Parts: sequence; C-alpha cells; structure tokens
Amino acid sequence: MRIWPGAPYPQGATWDGEGVNFAIFSEHATAVTLCLFDHPDDAKATDEIDLHERTDLIWHAYLPDVRPGQLYGYRIDGPYEPQRGHRFNPKKLLIDPYAKAISGQVQWTDAMYGYTIGDAEEDLSFDDRDDAGEMPKCLVAEPEFSWGDDRKPLTPWNRTVIYECHVRGMTMRHPQVPEELRGTYLGMASDPVIDHLLALGVTAVELLPIHQFVPERFLTERGLANYWGYNSIAFLAPEVKYAQVPGKQVEEFKSMVKTLHRAGIEVILDVVYNHTGEGNHMGPTLSLRGVDHDAFYRLNPEDPRYLIDFTGTGNSLNMLHPRTIQLIMDSLRYWAVDMHVDGFRFDLASTLARELYEVNRLGTFFDIIQQDPTLSQVKLIAEPWDVGEGGYQVGNFPVGWAEWNDKYRDCVRRFWRGDPGQVSELAFRLSGSSDMYEQSGRRTYATINFVTAHDGFTLNDLVSYEHKHNEANGEGNQDGHDENYSRNWGAEGPTDAPHIKRMRERMKRNFLATLLFSQGVRMMLHGDEMGRTQQGNNNAYCQDNEISWVDWDLDPEDRELLEFTRQLLQVFRSNPVLRRRSFFTGRPVAGERLKDITWIRADGAEFTDADWADPANHVLGMLISGQATDEVNERGRPVFGDTLLLLLNGGTRSRRFVLPQLEESGIWHEALNTARPGSRPIRQEAINLVAHSLILLRHAER
Repeated sequence: MRIWPGAPYPQGATWDGEGVNFAIFSEHATAVTLCLFDHPDDAKATDEIDLHERTDLIWHAYLPDVRPGQLYGYRIDGPYEPQRGHRFNPKKLLIDPYAKAISGQVQWTDAMYGYTIGDAEEDLSFDDRDDAGEMPKCLVAEPEFSWGDDRKPLTPWNRTVIYECHVRGMTMRHPQVPEELRGTYLGMASDPVIDHLLALGVTAVELLPIHQFVPERFLTERGLANYWGYNSIAFLAPEVKYAQVPGKQVEEFKSMVKTLHRAGIEVILDVVYNHTGEGNHMGPTLSLRGVDHDAFYRLNPEDPRYLIDFTGTGNSLNMLHPRTIQLIMDSLRYWAVDMHVDGFRFDLASTLARELYEVNRLGTFFDIIQQDPTLSQVKLIAEPWDVGEGGYQVGNFPVGWAEWNDKYRDCVRRFWRGDPGQVSELAFRLSGSSDMYEQSGRRTYATINFVTAHDGFTLNDLVSYEHKHNEANGEGNQDGHDENYSRNWGAEGPTDAPHIKRMRERMKRNFLATLLFSQGVRMMLHGDEMGRTQQGNNNAYCQDNEISWVDWDLDPEDRELLEFTRQLLQVFRSNPVLRRRSFFTGRPVAGERLKDITWIRADGAEFTDADWADPANHVLGMLISGQATDEVNERGRPVFGDTLLLLLNGGTRSRRFVLPQLEESGIWHEALNTARPGSRPIRQEAINLVAHSLILLRHAER
C-alpha cells in the first residue's frame, strides 16, 4: 500500500479520480490510525495505516491505490482522562465525522462504550475491548453523478407550501410503489408519490432527518427503533437504510433530488446539528467522543466528566469551538452544493445560538451563515427553541430566517376547540403574525404556519383524542406532550356515531382551510390530507410500523378530504392576496376606500376595541381587498386578485353574518364552506355561518 503525505483539506475521504485523500481533525490526539476493511462486518482491518502528517491539528494521508467503495474507520490514541474531558481509546473503531457514506447500522455491545462504570457514575474506567466487528464502517463515496440540466426550483417564499414527510413512512404502504422501492429515496421519487404531491399542489418536501443516525440502545432492546432519526452520527452521510442498494445511498439520494426538482418540488432537510447520538457522559463512543471529546462537546467547566445538555438528549455540540462550527458549515455546504438541496430546517436551533449559557440572537453561527454566499441564499428554517433556560426564542431569529410558529399552532387549535378569548390573537396569526416579526424587519414568510407536525397528534387524531395514547412506546404513557389543545367531539378514539364522525370531518376541513388561507408559509404534515391516524400516539418517534406509515387505502371520507385539500391549494394558487410578502397596514389601498384588510364582526360592522377584548366572542370575519397584493408579473406590474372574505365561527351556535357592501360592482360568491360542499352566488345581505364552520367568499362579477 503506497502512502503519500496528502493534504489537510478537504476533511473526510475524498476521491480525486486517481486516489483518495484522508483527513481528520483531532486537537488532543497523540496518534491516528486509518483502518481499511474488506467487508462491513469485519472485526479485523486488512490494513492499518498510521497517519504521520499533521497540519493545523488535522491528520492526513493520500492513498493512490484506494478507490471509491473502500471501507474504513479510525482508531485515535490520546489521553484517557475523563476528569479533564478527554475520552481517547485506541481500541475503539470510530466513524469519520466527515464520512459521506456509512456501510450499515450499529450492533450494540458493551465494548462500544470504551469504558466501564465503577462504584459511581462519574467513575469511568478505561475499557480495552475491541468493537470493530459491531461498528459500521465508513465508505469512500463516488462523487460523480450525472445531474444533467438539474436546476433548483427557487420557489419564492410567499408561494411555498411545505409538506413535512418521512422517506420511509411515505412509501412503505403505497400499493403503487414497487415493493423493492418502498421505504427508500427512490421510492420517495417514484411516479405515484410525485403524482400525489403535484396533484395536491405542494411546492416543497421537508424530509425528517436523513443524516446517518443511530438507534438508542434501550429502543433496540425493546424491539423498537428510532424512526424519526433525530440521533445523527454522521452529518455528511445520507442514511443507508433508505437506500435500495446499500452503498449506493449517495447516488440514490441525488437521484431523488433530481427527480423532485424535475417536478418543480424543492427538497428541504430537517437537520440535527445541536447534538449527536453519543448521548450523555455514559453514552457510547462512536465518533466525535473518541475523535476529540473536549473539542466537539459542551462540557461542564466545573466537572468535565459531565456534559452540558440544552437538547434533552444528553449532549450539546460545542458551538464555541471553530472546528465544530466548521464541521456544521462544511456539512451544510455539501448538502446545498454537492447534493443540490434547497433548504434546511434546524432542529432545536436555539442551541446553535448559545455563545455561553444564554441564547444570543446574533450568535457566531448565524453571523457566519448570513455572510456565506451559498447558504444565505437557501431556505433557512429554525425550530426556535431548545430545552435549556431561555431557549424559547420564537420571533427572535435574525433576518433571513423563517421559524416554526408554535404560537400559530396553539392559537388555531384553541380557537377551533372553542376556548374563550382567542379571536384577538387569531387575527394576528391569520394575517402573518406581524406582532412577532414586523418590528425586526422581517416579512410574512418569517412564520412557518402549521397545525400539526411529526411531533404531536396527526390532524385526524387532533379531532379524535383528548388524551395521548403512547402505550406502544413502552414508557408508561409518560412521554409526549400532555397539553395538545385537542378535542374528541364526543368519544375518545374511533367511533361509529354518525354525528361525531361528521363533526370530526368538518373540523379537519376547518383546520386545513385556516392553515392554507393564513398569510405566511404553510406547512402540512404528510397524510393529514387523507385522514392519517397514529391511534392517538403523539410521540411516535420509535414506531417504525403502521402506526407511523401513511395508509394509502382510503375510505370515502378520506377521499373527500383529499379532494377538499386539493381545492384549498387551488384557491391559494389562484389568489395573490393570500400570499402577500409584506404585512397588511390596515389602511386603504391606493386609489380605494377599502382597507387592505378589515376585520368584520357578525353584524357587518368593523371590529372595535371592545369586540377584540370580548372573551365570549368566537366569530371573526377577515376582509382582504383584491388590490392588496404585492406580487408582480414578469413585466413588473402588480397582479391583482379577487376581494376575499373569510368567515370563521368557533362557537357552539350558528350566527347570522351580515355581508359588507362594497363600492365595486359584483356580488359575493361562496367559494368554500366547510359545513357543506359546493359553491354558490350569494344574493342576500346576510348568510348563516354554522357553528364550528368556515366560509370563504370572493367578490366578483355577477
């Protein structure tokens, strides 16, 4: 085996057409050994190569005889001093933090921890057992791929409709997806799935984590799995179990992106850079812990044997260390440039902003992204909280970032549940949450509006259960959120009572219509448009089975809901006033007496301060002028739409709603009514707004 000095950059294993350069950072290591393997389950390396070159704390070598497909890992020696934050163990085979592909899954054994526990948890004694046979191996990836004329769709934020979904869950039960493709990247890009997304009218898929991740040992021992994937172990490697052919995951992921782009659909990745799957101080040694524990993790300064945890997972990455930030930035650029990804949703993003213990809105990480010429131009979405003190930062992220808006979710749920005093806040949420984003110079698309997401009830379960039912998770129903602002409308779970079933279907329509007719970026959860249920489980993170997978066998009610959702999205696409980029002013549009937005009460008059403060009020009308658009056509001219009136009744009794009389000619047409199907012209001065219902009216020529 020929060994040349190589280069410190780029990190990872890089094939240049003639050989492979290997480079890995470790600040405190005393020796680094590159191990080459022939098979994924080999317990012994075929070659062990000591890296002697070290440049700027990066160990490197170039092997001209190695080719793509080569399996490898690292053994790294250095001080084993947990009390000083060092956990080196040369007996541990380690995953390259920059690996672009992994051969398989962890097979849990005690040897993977690299230590044994003494009389106390902090007594971590060195363990010299070898675990190479149970550890997955890294794979030298082939970078070449025929992208052809692939172009990112570049859908404007105000036209974006996000569909949050799971690669495996979307396809495992789809009868028209070939069996060998179910649960894979190629299945996600198959014709039946693409056809569904296009017919629905969404513009982007937001994939639950596809970085290589590890299942928690306790789940494996229970016969469960980490289904969601929020347990990353390699930030540049696509998860191998979503590949049809293991070892081809990079190529298959690229094929999925290329196919979705051809259909005009963007790909957004849910990324987990706040922690890794190595857990707390008693977690396994799989990668970063053995590469340089002190550099990559936030350690307790008073006792470095313990880790600081802002994430609830046992560890937090050390955003104070430049090599940790570099790893994250290199990962993001790789996915955006090499893998053609269109955007990222950052899990527990507040953790990334913590400079010391406090969340700094303009932390180093956000400064770096803002001035990066590539990453500043992709879609950036924050989950704006973590579990640490001061971690709830909804509304506080910088310009250029959108945020999951849980205030939208909770307010809409509470309004339709019938809670008092919701109308005032609902007006803010329907109109884009200007109270949260306008002052900082952000626009309507700073808010990612959602009613349901992977974490919590599905839409069907939101209207079918008042309590979580997570017994299948094996945690005594103690996991998951207790307060879901849900309502079962008369029975807990499935029922044959016709009146309850009818009400539940109407409430699903109410939620979907509210979401898709609100200003901001809309996000739907996969399967909600077809009545998907998780049987009341609101924390199905470990359910890689039919509890979580989308059921494509639809009953008549599900088909009606799907068609209704398609209708909603068609209304969204055809009305520019529903996709404003700037916030409403509450003032007349130029050349008109009608304000850009007017809030109407049931008697047809405009809302007063007393109306907003009335906790017993459950009825709201939102009148949007057809001239209140800030979209322009290809010639730069404004694109106007119909004047719209959205009526919502979250109360228990029907209300007579007097329609406003407009100066412009025309009449009101009922475009959509969640209480009954069909559309019709309205020739009377008032309409009946049924309890627990929503109506959309458009003003047009007779």
